[in-house]
Amino acid sequence: MNTVDRKLRFVQEFLRITDEEIIGKLEQLLSSERKKKNSKEFVPMTMEEFNKRIDQSEDDIKNGRFIETDELLKIIDTWE
Repeated sequence: MNTVDRKLRFVQEFLRITDEEIIGKLEQLLSSERKKKNSKEFVPMTMEEFNKRIDQSEDDIKNGRFIETDELLKIIDTWE
């Protein structure tokens, strides 16, 4: 059974639930698991990394390696 099938089966089962307590517990579980996943994906940078990024950004601007906001918005408008 693939992920899409499992999700569909879960949604169908969830829609049959009438007990508010069970729904609340499932909401808490989902929220808790999302927070865990997000905290694992987010790793703060060190001050050294932060300063290197600032230096790189300043160098990019000085050497013309950037795009103006108006130009970027025009490009985004062409996306489908």
